[in-house]
Amino acid sequence: MKLLLFALTVITLSVGCNKKEEQTKTYVPRILTKNEGFNNYPKQKSDSLAIFQVTSSNREQFSVKFRDTTVSIQTDASGKNKSADKFSSAQFINTQKTCLLVQLADSTGLVAPSFLISLKGDGLEVISLYRASNGPQDLKYTTGINKVSAAGYLVDNDFFITNVNAKAYLIQRQNPAERIQGQFILTSPDRQTVIFLVKNALYQVHYPSGEVSTEPLKGAAPKDVSGVYTWIQNNYSFQKGKKGISFLKYNDDDRIVDIKEFR
Repeated sequence: MKLLLFALTVITLSVGCNKKEEQTKTYVPRILTKNEGFNNYPKQKSDSLAIFQVTSSNREQFSVKFRDTTVSIQTDASGKNKSADKFSSAQFINTQKTCLLVQLADSTGLVAPSFLISLKGDGLEVISLYRASNGPQDLKYTTGINKVSAAGYLVDNDFFITNVNAKAYLIQRQNPAERIQGQFILTSPDRQTVIFLVKNALYQVHYPSGEVSTEPLKGAAPKDVSGVYTWIQNNYSFQKGKKGISFLKYNDDDRIVDIKEFR
């Protein structure tokens, strides 16, 4: 009788383990190395991503499911057993709801890493939003996912992710070895140029094309960010070049500035 009970217990545990394995799948992320689009359409209704709210250590967290399987992400390329399936933030970035921008709930570095989870063919792929950097102020400017306008999200000063059609752009760096060592302050009226306040200058990136412009701060600019923003409104304006790209330029004495440019 004891032998029979033991055998039944082993079978039950085995079935339980197999069921658990079927409910969770770990994905190995690839690195984003160029501008890409992830606005994919599902082949069938069952090919859907869903976000679920979970509670862990009194903090709001999220999990993601593809069909009926929980998505887990391998967090260390050298360790298959190192993975995570809880996220501090998760949001759809296309109207088809086939691509998610997520940030892990756990962090072992400067800030928890961010990923795209996207439908691809009959399955999923996970894309890492990470670029190596040795900047002296990385701790200050590695801030994870930040919504910067209705157009999308800035990730660690290194990526711009659009909010409707799931496009991911690499932000052109000032120094290839460092993520931008400056604070994001505003976007252009067409939302395609992002402007950073760096040392004694405005570093501007038109992310769709990779075109950049560095405009020196002229005169006695305030030291605090809020003061600089107002000062820029009074002394700079967006001007389009031959390619139709908008960059901030220092005003001459005759130009009238439309304050709506900065909204």
